[in-house]
Amino acid sequence: MPAEASQRLTGWGRSTASWAYLAGPMEMEQVQELVVRQPRGGVLARGAGLSYGDAAQNDGGYVLSPVTRRPRIELSPDRASVRASASVTFAEVLARIVPHERILPVLPGTRALTVGGAIAADVHGKNQRADGTISAWVEEIELIDGTGELRSLTPATDAEGFWATVGGMGLTGIVLAATIRLLPVRSTQLRVTSRRLPDLDALLTALDGTSSRYSVAWVDTTASGRSLGRGIIDEGDHLIEPEPGLEASGLAYRPARARRAPALPLCPVSPWSARVFNSLWYRKAPARRTGVTSLSSYFHRLDAMAGWNQVLGPRGFVQYQFVVPDGADAIIAEVLEAVRRERCAPFLGTLKRFGPAGDGYLSFPMPGWSLAVDVPAGNPRLPAVLSRLDARVASAGGRIYLAKDARLGRDVFAAMYGRLPEWRAVREKFDPAGVFRSDLGRRLGLC
Repeated sequence: MPAEASQRLTGWGRSTASWAYLAGPMEMEQVQELVVRQPRGGVLARGAGLSYGDAAQNDGGYVLSPVTRRPRIELSPDRASVRASASVTFAEVLARIVPHERILPVLPGTRALTVGGAIAADVHGKNQRADGTISAWVEEIELIDGTGELRSLTPATDAEGFWATVGGMGLTGIVLAATIRLLPVRSTQLRVTSRRLPDLDALLTALDGTSSRYSVAWVDTTASGRSLGRGIIDEGDHLIEPEPGLEASGLAYRPARARRAPALPLCPVSPWSARVFNSLWYRKAPARRTGVTSLSSYFHRLDAMAGWNQVLGPRGFVQYQFVVPDGADAIIAEVLEAVRRERCAPFLGTLKRFGPAGDGYLSFPMPGWSLAVDVPAGNPRLPAVLSRLDARVASAGGRIYLAKDARLGRDVFAAMYGRLPEWRAVREKFDPAGVFRSDLGRRLGLC
């Protein structure tokens, strides 16, 4: 294929870029033929391109996006599960199943995520503590392996393949479809209580003590001293019966049309502007507020602005998301202090309480605390700062989220993910010729 056919790809953070031959959609048999041919540079399936780093890039190789033609969404007769093609988005699935009093049991922060991407990252939502990651609800994964064979993976029939694929970042094969159990609801409206809390200890205590199904906290990433880690906690639960006013029936998924964000030539975020924004956001929040809101407003607020990542300028941004186990929450304060002290201009922070880990060999969550901090990518001090924090997270028994990562080193990655040898053994069985490759995989020694 001539060089002019290659295209430049980045992740959502736009801080890394590489060139690949973009292909798709294809018939399933064409995908199998491409895999069997073992093209130079390898093959990678790409969903919506919403991984923040280089997970959905394959420099010099093939990237399939979308993978197959004629995406499908099939609700089971008893409405207990849905089978969806890998390229179908969460928004499309919700639009199909919500009128039948069902929702997807795990809803990450964007509705544009694809089913295949969700499987590859083993995504979590605001209810991870109560309901785990998406893999806890997946009944079957249909996948093309490195020999071109079509496999059906379930926890019962192929536990190794299943648990290597969920969270495996697309490197065990090409996901074609998945069957996911659904959560019954009577309404897509939620009752949400928001509380403004003065410091990190109060925020941690509130998250630890919540009895709501959904909970997340916004953190002021620029506060210091006694106000370090102050923030706002949101706790939500589905209404038992719909209330009028937001959705006429209570059983529809019709998010408002997103406004297009402008692409700016320079990053507008500086230590000063980040501090002003965070301070204003904290101070304008009421001490306590309870109200009813829609599913899309609660889970997918950032989707209200299409392409909001372009507002941060051409150099993009990095999201540093980690989890540390119970008893290691002091790391959260260390990270907040470090990114502020080093003038990294942290402009957005979210904190979650995690529950039991899943069985995925490379899945991210563990019982403990997860913090995500967004910072502009242009700061020359940032790589050294984050590398020091990587070491602290690893020494505390924590790990970095691969779906958000753009710069982790392979040695510290191996220290964070103790089940890496098991994953590698399964990948060797599924892809003995090393067909499936990605920039993230090469960087971390996964392929």
